[in-house]
Amino acid sequence: MRISDVLTALRPDFPGVSHSKLRFLEEQGLIEPVRTNAGYRQYSPADVERLRFVLVEQRDSYLPLKVIKERLHELDDGGTEHAPGPRIAGTPAEAAPSRYTTESLAAAAGVQTEFVDSLVEAGVLRRSPGGQHDAASLEILRLASALAEYGVEARHLRSLRTASDRHVSLVQQIVAPWRSQQSPSARAHAGTMAAEVGETCARLHRAWVHEGISDLTS
Repeated sequence: MRISDVLTALRPDFPGVSHSKLRFLEEQGLIEPVRTNAGYRQYSPADVERLRFVLVEQRDSYLPLKVIKERLHELDDGGTEHAPGPRIAGTPAEAAPSRYTTESLAAAAGVQTEFVDSLVEAGVLRRSPGGQHDAASLEILRLASALAEYGVEARHLRSLRTASDRHVSLVQQIVAPWRSQQSPSARAHAGTMAAEVGETCARLHRAWVHEGISDLTS
C-alpha cells in the first residue's frame, strides 16, 4: 500500500492523521515500511494495523510513544496482553460523530437538553458559534452527569474547568517553539509532545486529588 492508501484506510477512525504524522511515527521507530528501489514507502496490511494500534493508544489512553513502543515490542515478542482485537479487512470500525448538535449530544449521553444548556451557560461545556459541540463534549457531558447524581451542579465545575484551561496554556507554552516551525516533522513532534505533557499534567492532578481525599477513604 502507498502512503495515500494508508491514510484512506485510517481516516475513517482517525480524521486528523496526516502524511507528516506517519513520517514522524516512522522516525520514532514505531513503524518500518519497506522502500522500493525508487525510495517510495510501501506498507503492508500488518503495518496499517500496527499504525492503528499506535493511534488508538494515543487517542484513547493518552500513552506516551515510549510506552506504546514498549507494548509493540511485547507484541513482536509474542505477547497478547495489549494486542488489538480481531478486525475484518475492509470493514473499518464505525467512527463516532465528530460534531454534535445540542439535541444529538444530549441523546448520546442520555441526558436532557436543559442539562447541556446549563453546562454551556456555566462555561463548563463549550459550543461553537454555529451551535455545535465537538467529540470531546460527549465525555465531558457524561462525567458531569455522573457528578450531578451526587449533587454537583454546573457552577461547582467552573473551578475545575479553569484549572484544566491553565494546564492547556502550560502545554501550549511548552510546544510553541515546535509549532512555530514549518517543518512537518517538527509540527508532528509538537502534537505528540502536547499529548504526552497533557497526560502527565492530568496524572499529576489525579495524584493531588487522591492525596487530598485519602483521609476521607480511610
